[in-house]
Amino acid sequence: MTPATNAAKPPIPEPILSAKDVNAYFNAFHAVRGVSLDVEPNSVTALIGPSGCGKSTFLRTLNRLHEEIPGARFEGEVTLEGENIYGRGMDPVQVRRKIGMVFQKPNPFPSLSIYENVVVGLTLAGVKDRRLLDETAERALKHSALWDEVKDKLRAPGTSLSGGQQQRLCIARALAVKPPVILMDEPTSALDPISTARIEELLGELKKEVTVVIVTHNMQQAARCSDRTAFFFMGELVEYDRSTRLFTNPQDKRTEQYITGRFG
Repeated sequence: MTPATNAAKPPIPEPILSAKDVNAYFNAFHAVRGVSLDVEPNSVTALIGPSGCGKSTFLRTLNRLHEEIPGARFEGEVTLEGENIYGRGMDPVQVRRKIGMVFQKPNPFPSLSIYENVVVGLTLAGVKDRRLLDETAERALKHSALWDEVKDKLRAPGTSLSGGQQQRLCIARALAVKPPVILMDEPTSALDPISTARIEELLGELKKEVTVVIVTHNMQQAARCSDRTAFFFMGELVEYDRSTRLFTNPQDKRTEQYITGRFG
């Protein structure tokens, strides 16, 4: 009897977010060059590479923030759940409700309380139902691992929190509108090691609810926290693979040189 040679492989999930031949410019400078990659749902994808390699610019093309910069230009296609976010008639504001962003430096609104910071996306959209706002605030703060620390001081200013707490508040604010995808641009680079560890732990919980794409300069963080990693160099996507494979058996010499510290 001949043994079976073709073992069943698990199905590859349809990408929730897909970039096709993305090019980004700042006036004449070609910052991102023909990048294509698919992001799996309920995963963490890390973008790594040396400073100035285009990873943060690419991240901002994924929710149309790049076009807000004077002189910026975009070519290519980005689809969310099969729909082109650059398509005719697409409202960039609505795109950003579905693809949230957490920035490098925590940026809670200084004039708003902790509670108001979390639900600001809903209130700006005209939601006035207090019960819904209360439920949203509690849900988002719990999902960002901040509820137990702030539940008794929700009326305090958002800026009264520590740096790490403020960053988790910003994550809660992004989660409040229930986006399928959240982008994070070096969210722990300005934080202390303890706060960084809290955010890293949170990533594993967040991907149960949303898909995360994170830019990081910390390769150990990418290896620990991400399912897939993309290595950028000189505006190009050099290698994109499962993180376990990319960090142990990179296929491109430039990737190997970067993760072993020989440049960057």
